[in-house]
Amino acid sequence: MAFGGFDDKPGVSPMAEINTTPLVDVMLVLLVIFIITAPLFHQAVPIDLPRVDATKLEDKPQVIQLAIDEGGTLFWNGEAIHRDTLSGRFEAARIENPELHLRADRNVRYEKVADVMAAAQAAGIVKIAFVTEPVKR
Repeated sequence: MAFGGFDDKPGVSPMAEINTTPLVDVMLVLLVIFIITAPLFHQAVPIDLPRVDATKLEDKPQVIQLAIDEGGTLFWNGEAIHRDTLSGRFEAARIENPELHLRADRNVRYEKVADVMAAAQAAGIVKIAFVTEPVKR
């Protein structure tokens, strides 16, 4: 056997060496296979694209500035509006996929803010940001 015998003869012990030749052979075969198949993974089709002098369009999303003052009055981009017209304005603005920047006075009841957010969600506006002021130190 390649591992030596298991007899109880004095001075005879099992062989403690590992034959690495088969391991090296397998690794070399795998390396050759990888070298041959690696160029096949590149499946680009060579095409001649047209050259055009154009500038990148900057699509800035429409931003709706909605503020709620301490009394609960709504301001749509600085213009005071009534709560009943808010849903209609959200529906009209939804076509352009706007961002809603919501500013509320710190003394406004949460109920008013939640009402505005629910109206925006019902109209399909999903991008809502809360505008705050940094702490002055």
